[in-house]
Amino acid sequence: MINKETIVNKNNKFIVGWREVAALPDLGVDDIHVKIDTGARSSCLHTFKIEEFTQNDELWVKFWLHPIHNNTDIEQVCMAKVADKRVVRNSGGDEQLRYFIVSTIDFNGQQWPIEISLTSRDNMAFRMLLGRTAMHGRIIVDPEASYLIQTKEK
Repeated sequence: MINKETIVNKNNKFIVGWREVAALPDLGVDDIHVKIDTGARSSCLHTFKIEEFTQNDELWVKFWLHPIHNNTDIEQVCMAKVADKRVVRNSGGDEQLRYFIVSTIDFNGQQWPIEISLTSRDNMAFRMLLGRTAMHGRIIVDPEASYLIQTKEK
């Protein structure tokens, strides 16, 4: 594994492979397998159930996800304020109205807020996609590499 000190280039961007493990600390997700997708504009997170509610006159969502790669037995419930609702076109060309939230992403101590859409990814291998907007100014992708980011010790 490569640690974060050895993967930062002169522009202060760090190098990731096409798949990595990250955390979403604002949502209580310690480890989630992420596909780094330079073809996707926005990031998305697999949710299999979403309920909207109002808190302090603001729209929020409660959503359920399977945080563990290739495991649908473990469920996690998260809540977040809705940042936006908008139409997203998926890779198949289908349009879907999605909730967007803002959450911090953490790649072994490198943290920043990103916008994430919530959608069902049951038929996809990864529970999360990291899109170009979330990578802008921070990440360089090595498409031949995988899991370059060392995960934190538990």
